[in-house]
Amino acid sequence: MTRIGAIFNPYTHAPDEFRDAVLAAESAGVPELWIWEDCFRQSAFATAGAALAWTENLRIGIGIAPMPLRNVAATAMEIATLDRLFPGRILPGVGHGVLEWMGQAGARVASPLTLMREYVPALRSLLAGEPVSSAGRFVTLDGVRLEYPPAAPSRVYAAAEGPKTLRVSGEVADGTVLDSGHTAAEYESAIAAIRDARTQAGRGGGHDVVAYVVTAFGADAEARAIADVGDKSDPAERALWGDPAQVAAGARRFFDAGVDDVVLLPASRGDIAEFYRASGEVARLVAGAAG
Repeated sequence: MTRIGAIFNPYTHAPDEFRDAVLAAESAGVPELWIWEDCFRQSAFATAGAALAWTENLRIGIGIAPMPLRNVAATAMEIATLDRLFPGRILPGVGHGVLEWMGQAGARVASPLTLMREYVPALRSLLAGEPVSSAGRFVTLDGVRLEYPPAAPSRVYAAAEGPKTLRVSGEVADGTVLDSGHTAAEYESAIAAIRDARTQAGRGGGHDVVAYVVTAFGADAEARAIADVGDKSDPAERALWGDPAQVAAGARRFFDAGVDDVVLLPASRGDIAEFYRASGEVARLVAGAAG
């Protein structure tokens, strides 16, 4: 089902702004607020836990937390605890992490693809309440089983961009988080690779695709959105801007490409509370059209 989310960007807003932003998103009726853990800015799970505690309805997406920084059992415990406390409101995602940052932290692995192939299935199995033993290259577990897994297994997302990672995400994850700055045609190509890999791996069920899209509302919206896309070709095809009705209409091209969840990334300049108010209206328009 098509849906709309929004983002709290740790590059344009500091952690001490987070509480007000979360409350603004909840008040505006934003269904999902996505965060991420870029080194060395803010923690994913502490941030998610605080946001869930401050709100009643808002779902929090983690897109993403770097796999190399955490043992998979610790990640499973974090997610399971949050899901037990706030059932169905955490959307957990993991990824390679920026290799340079992983190196700074002493956590860089020789094969990020192998790590994903080992880590994500182990994480999914742990969250399903299964006992897990693994003697992989990077993931080693000996009969680990969560005492308090989620009541219903959490959907696990993986971040992907390059062709090999897209295929691995399709093979092992329940959903994929795609970065901003792409056209609908580029997303469509990526989604085709994910789905083909999933079919080849014999995976059944749905695969939820999340795409971040640079968005601007209000004065100078077009200029601000295009400026944030950067020097890529066809910048107007890589962003959304205008009033909520225009953004909702523009999001349709990404939904038509196969994206399930268009997550609005605020352009660098602009009031965050106003952005969430407009995003909430976009979400209502999209939900109404889908209904």
